[in-house]
Amino acid sequence: MAAKAAALSSSPFVSSRRLSSPAASLRARTPRCVMGSEQVRVVVEEEGKTKKRMGVAEPRSAPPAVWTPRAPAQEARLAALRTDGRDSRLKIFSGTANRPLAQEIASYLGVDLGKVLIKRFADGEIYVQLQESVRGCDVFLVQPTCSPVNENLMELFVMIDACRRASARSITVVIPYFGYARADRKAQGREAITAKLSANLLTEAGSDRVIVCDIHSTQALGYFDIPVDHIHGQPVILDYLASKTISKDLVVVSPDVGGVVRARAFAKKLSDAPLAIVDKRRQGHNMSEVMHLIGDVKGKVAIMVDDMIDTAGTITSAAALLKQEGAEAVYACSTHAVFRFGSWFIVTSMIHVIVLIHWLVAKEPRYGMIRQIGFIPPAIERLSGGIFEEVIVTNSILLPEHKCFPQLTVLSMANLVAETIWHVHRDGSSSISTSETHSPLNQGGI
Repeated sequence: MAAKAAALSSSPFVSSRRLSSPAASLRARTPRCVMGSEQVRVVVEEEGKTKKRMGVAEPRSAPPAVWTPRAPAQEARLAALRTDGRDSRLKIFSGTANRPLAQEIASYLGVDLGKVLIKRFADGEIYVQLQESVRGCDVFLVQPTCSPVNENLMELFVMIDACRRASARSITVVIPYFGYARADRKAQGREAITAKLSANLLTEAGSDRVIVCDIHSTQALGYFDIPVDHIHGQPVILDYLASKTISKDLVVVSPDVGGVVRARAFAKKLSDAPLAIVDKRRQGHNMSEVMHLIGDVKGKVAIMVDDMIDTAGTITSAAALLKQEGAEAVYACSTHAVFRFGSWFIVTSMIHVIVLIHWLVAKEPRYGMIRQIGFIPPAIERLSGGIFEEVIVTNSILLPEHKCFPQLTVLSMANLVAETIWHVHRDGSSSISTSETHSPLNQGGI
């Protein structure tokens, strides 16, 4: 215990704040936001569970947790470094895709988010200018390539070039969500492998290293000719599930055959929970049909695990099948909340514009008509339909207010990304934050 306390006090992530409460000496976790349509609340962990993970002795009479994973996720370090632990050569910049996440990462590391000017010209061209010197610094650019994918990707290229021409010592691209990752192979003749093309462009633009989170297929990591650190967002979800008290039997469900490895690793972390698989046959792009279920879910709580939720067609159809087979409740867990608009949504959006123009011209109160048509993405309509007890995602993609709904829970992955950045900056092994404890696939870092 004394050795552990000494190591704890010497950690560079120990906060300089001191409170009078008994729990002040314990390291806290990064707050996790539960976002609904009208409010954002912070989930606070129970003091007893925090003490247990920290090794602090508890009374023997304290009842054990109803549901805890066999290997709990490594606890997050404090949300700021001490003043003497900061490094002026560490620079973190953010694009326009997910600035709140970049701000959380910078606050976690105890540094200020870099100042950069990003604007668009009238013809759509992107202009980037760094507002501070990066000469001889390790620069980390945080930019998920989510929708609009091409805009965010091109913006990232311009930021890389700006840092390279400003004589940065190294440029590491932090991509919480890697767009085009699903185009990782030739399913048919004369198709492009866009994942490989994106990797080549990032390399040619001048990046020295890439940090990605839960890429759609791990084979795409081989497309990069530069070092890649692959971190996983599942530990954040596992940690959140462990804090919930679910008395029913659990079963982890893979929504398709391709996600069996991910779901099996997730089930092992949940005290070797049983595994079920939903077999589906895809009819076309973003269209799927569920055929049958492999496994038993009757009378159990089903935890569906996937790397991303796009239009929610697959996961909603699978959840309906689980309900038919007798599942008590269904939870959807995913790292990336894409929540993309469907093609039908684009058509109805054009109708909305026409109706709005008519209202402006005629000056009649027809704004209510727009709401009646249903100006929401298809994923939101499916996920909020009541079939899911809770939809758990991370903030790898910034979700606007119109994409939030009461069943949605958004967990922060800033601590995982920040620790990986810190180890890369200090030339340490990123396996400290991505292997065994943090990685459900037990894959070490570089």
